[in-house]
Amino acid sequence: MGKTDKRLDVYIAKSAEFAKPILSHLRDLIHSGCPEVEETIKWGFPHFDYNGIMCSMAAFKQHCAFTFWKASIMSDPNKILQKMGNTAMGQFGQIKDLSDLPADKISLAYIKEAAKLNKEGAKLPAKTKPAEKKELVIPDYFMQALNKNKKALKTFEDFNYSNKKEYVNWILEAKSDETRNSRLKTAVEWMSEGKPRLWKYIKK
Repeated sequence: MGKTDKRLDVYIAKSAEFAKPILSHLRDLIHSGCPEVEETIKWGFPHFDYNGIMCSMAAFKQHCAFTFWKASIMSDPNKILQKMGNTAMGQFGQIKDLSDLPADKISLAYIKEAAKLNKEGAKLPAKTKPAEKKELVIPDYFMQALNKNKKALKTFEDFNYSNKKEYVNWILEAKSDETRNSRLKTAVEWMSEGKPRLWKYIKK
């Protein structure tokens, strides 16, 4: 037996007029396709759980969105999910009217597959590791300035990649030679005191 949540009634009631029939229809379809689904509110908008998050819907000022949690591993026979992609608009794109939704028969088939995946404990593929960090290109004039101050040079050499990058980018983003030279002077001074670029924002 499924479980409804009165907060969804409130959410739908507070939505724009165009959104109310869309959200209500999606809600009915989800309960029809997965009778044991449980409603809840997460991150401020309606979610539907069945052995974990199954799908969600949301209303915005001019459109609604519907998202399958495991869209990336669904079979997608009608090429709906692949076409729309996993974007902020959801797998059905911008839904501005009931006619923007797939036919009920198709929507139900997708909902049933999403429920089946959750019931079977299907897992999303592990996120790929981020690409290796590129080697930081340090301007010659930057290193020349550091070489004139042993304390600053040691601080820079002991920094991790992020701290080094923050200083280098700050210097490179200068729009004039005057600004660049001023920043370079300040950077060397701060590093001679062992300070990272954003030291002012570090909580003590």
